[in-house]
Amino acid sequence: MHSTLVALLEHNATHASEYDTEFDDLQDGQHPEAVTVCCSDSRVLQDQMWGNDDPGYLFTCGNIGNRVIDRAEGEEFVSGDVLYPIAHTGTDLAVVVGHTGCGAVTATYDALTDGVSEPPGIERCLDLLKPRLEDGVEALPDDIDRSDAINRLVECNVDRQVQFLRESDDVPEGVSAVGAVYDFQDVYGGKRGEVHVINVDGERSVETLREEHPEIAGRIDRLWEY
Repeated sequence: MHSTLVALLEHNATHASEYDTEFDDLQDGQHPEAVTVCCSDSRVLQDQMWGNDDPGYLFTCGNIGNRVIDRAEGEEFVSGDVLYPIAHTGTDLAVVVGHTGCGAVTATYDALTDGVSEPPGIERCLDLLKPRLEDGVEALPDDIDRSDAINRLVECNVDRQVQFLRESDDVPEGVSAVGAVYDFQDVYGGKRGEVHVINVDGERSVETLREEHPEIAGRIDRLWEY
């Protein structure tokens, strides 16, 4: 047996002993306060970044490129894993969380500039990201460093995912869509692991956001005003 699986099951035994009664009020359903859409990356701790250890509090989704968008038969729509809590559990906050140094954004950038070869499953994800990043790539300064370019495009991708949620007829008007970036590479100048809010319901201006949301002003920032 793979030693990692043995270790995982041992950790789960501890978890189960600690959470034995934590599910008592959740047997018949769930009503999470928010749905978070994070990138599928082992460095992105989807619940821990919020200090969450309460079952039922957050509905967490993870995929390549923290996408809210899916496509079938040529039509784009909000992915079901993101839409489910909004449509069925009364969740009225969606938080799209990109992260610094994102591999999905990097691969999409390379696909748009030089071309890449990936297995079909990964290529499909990149194809969903490409239309979101094309104008961002075109707007990059000619002399920009590669890592800086990627982190600017991380913000661009988050903005586009928030925009898609706001424009979807499937998302009620009362649902708030927030965009953020999880920084573990010292890009934003705060502590590693901090979440920086860059978009609230389509508003991207740091100055405006800080004025409108003073309670979180210290966590509002962005690298790129475009």
